[in-house]
Amino acid sequence: MQCHYCDRDADLTVEKSGLKVGVCEQHFQQRLEDISDSDALQQLRDQLEIERS
Repeated sequence: MQCHYCDRDADLTVEKSGLKVGVCEQHFQQRLEDISDSDALQQLRDQLEIERS
């Protein structure tokens, strides 16, 4: 599978509801940085805490 953002091979793939998306290591790291700089990471943490209860 190819990276969603570039022509490299995907190092990580995710599937949900039959849709698969792949990213290379570089773009995976970049997306993690983007998420950590936004409120999305805190929202994800809050959501996971709710699901653990």
